[in-house]
Amino acid sequence: MTKHNNQIIIASDIGGTHITASLVSTGQWQVITDSITRNHVNSHADAKSILEAWAAPFETIIRNRPDVPVAIGIAMPGPFDYQNGISLMRNQDKYDNLYGMDIRAALAERTGASGTDIRFINDAAAFLQGEVFAGKHNGHSKMLGITLGTGLGTAVWENGANAVDADLWKTPYLDSNMEEHLVTRWFVRNASQHGMKVTGLRELLELREQHRIVEDILAEYSHHLLQFITFFSEQEGTDRFIIGGNIARAWGIFRSFNTAAFDRYDIHISQLGEHAALIGAAAIFVA
Repeated sequence: MTKHNNQIIIASDIGGTHITASLVSTGQWQVITDSITRNHVNSHADAKSILEAWAAPFETIIRNRPDVPVAIGIAMPGPFDYQNGISLMRNQDKYDNLYGMDIRAALAERTGASGTDIRFINDAAAFLQGEVFAGKHNGHSKMLGITLGTGLGTAVWENGANAVDADLWKTPYLDSNMEEHLVTRWFVRNASQHGMKVTGLRELLELREQHRIVEDILAEYSHHLLQFITFFSEQEGTDRFIIGGNIARAWGIFRSFNTAAFDRYDIHISQLGEHAALIGAAAIFVA
């Protein structure tokens, strides 16, 4: 796939309920914040409504910046045929009505972009790629990415290539898989077993002083996270990680339970938040 010389790329991050789009400067690897456009998306709507909701932010940016050559990078959840732009999402509680559709052609038709100027990357891979480029980690040969939130995202970046989805969420672990022990619902489930009703980690942390059992729950999560980092590192042969997602904000707490073990790895915590996936989506055109 050809590289672009564009200094500014239109980038977007698509989630289950939203699309965020912006211009990204590839010279500084920065999101141009006053160009950020967000749109709510009903992922259960018919195909036409979803595609119109996705196209709207691109149309706004293109209209506002007619001087910018149109090149669109899109961070997209899987399963998806990223090379050919075909949606493969089905039974994921989102975007079922797009299954089998040529999303590249549909968006090209709505935005006026040529098909070759619309490119896709897995959302977890986009996060890692954005962190690598903006954080100037691209002098390394290989880095691994983990996102911890409502789901478990994993990616691998190697110098000279775009980051790719590692797809490790379903790795067998204990009584189920890795994801079930590392995401928000794990905290909700464990808290409820001890009579605490929370919606996620933040609420659980607020109960830390009242309920001593919270410390045990946090320590157990730290153990699961260490097991996963060890597994991922051994599989890919590198100790360099970038960890993001909402749960990663409490990294200092999880690290404190197994400091020496975690410190065997070169772990960086995401500094970019939602900007990481946007920068990663733009980087498809230069990597």
